[in-house]
Amino acid sequence: MVVEGLTAVGHVVAVCISEKKGMRKKNIGLGRLVEEHGLEGDAHAGPWHRQVSLLALESVEKMRAAGLNVGPGAFAENLTVVGIDLPALPIGTRVVVGDGAAGDGAAGEDGAAGGPLLEVTQIGKECHTHCAIYEQAGDCVMPREGIFVRVLRGGPIKVGDRLKVLSQSAESSGAGAGAHQIAAKESAAAGPQSVAASEDAVVPHPFTAGIITASDKGSRGEREDRSGQVITEIVEAAGGKVRAYEVIPDDEWLIKERLIVMADQQGLDLILTTGGTGLAPRDHTPEATLAVIDRQIPGIAEAIRQESLRKTPRAMLSRAVAGTRGRSLIINLPGSPRAVRECLEVVLPVLGHALDLLRGEGGECARPEGK
Repeated sequence: MVVEGLTAVGHVVAVCISEKKGMRKKNIGLGRLVEEHGLEGDAHAGPWHRQVSLLALESVEKMRAAGLNVGPGAFAENLTVVGIDLPALPIGTRVVVGDGAAGDGAAGEDGAAGGPLLEVTQIGKECHTHCAIYEQAGDCVMPREGIFVRVLRGGPIKVGDRLKVLSQSAESSGAGAGAHQIAAKESAAAGPQSVAASEDAVVPHPFTAGIITASDKGSRGEREDRSGQVITEIVEAAGGKVRAYEVIPDDEWLIKERLIVMADQQGLDLILTTGGTGLAPRDHTPEATLAVIDRQIPGIAEAIRQESLRKTPRAMLSRAVAGTRGRSLIINLPGSPRAVRECLEVVLPVLGHALDLLRGEGGECARPEGK
């Protein structure tokens, strides 16, 4: 079973690297994918969510048809591929390379054997400064049709290698199962007072989620987005599916734009931001959130601050807000991975009921009798 509506198998037509960022990449033909790092020798590799970039040869051909003299690597993509509709792959989709994609039974549905294993982390990107290709043609395909992945399992990759999109069931048994295992271990360690161990913390229905990390350094690849990773783990352990995950600069207009896209165009149930909630000059997340929400939910922010104050007096400096836009619930979280975890533990007991109410499925908010 492959991801519905998508081509299951494609091929690598170029393996490209560059020594510096902002340069066209050169096809080296044969490279090595390093686990949780990226393509060996490439300037964009590192411990972040955009470790390797992919672009379809079909996208490159569009620009050639527009009169540009471009080829693989011209759009700074690491892997130029053919045969897979890359932008249609959902966040979290896994792709196995080489031996595991041979289709001869060498690898199981989860890609447990064979070549490198990749996981889709972002579809497209924001272009803050137009590249030379855009200046020349007035358009560029990479921001719309390129995708980014992280390397779950490393190994060699070369021109001609097959790429196989794994099934949705494989995806669920991979990232989702790992997140559940992590959450279970943390719950057991926390003892009976852990929110994860409480029946009230169970989210009754599956939900979709988006994550926005506001970080100048993170958006430049200078800092690993550990907070976004923590959010992903907790959301998936609670039964959610992360459909969008972006690391963007601390720009108010850009945060507003991404919130609107995730709520209005993608229709996500839950949108969690991390970072930009303090007093620093570049902390704009609360202002961006207030500008786009229809209704505030002050109780969520107040409860988070109250609980955080038990850990540190600095919590009183947080300006985080929460609210709704249409049927989407938006919550600001701090930038620290530890603080993110603590804050989500406060929200989880009411999350399911809140999402049900936004869907028009919930009942009254009164406390159940006998509770």
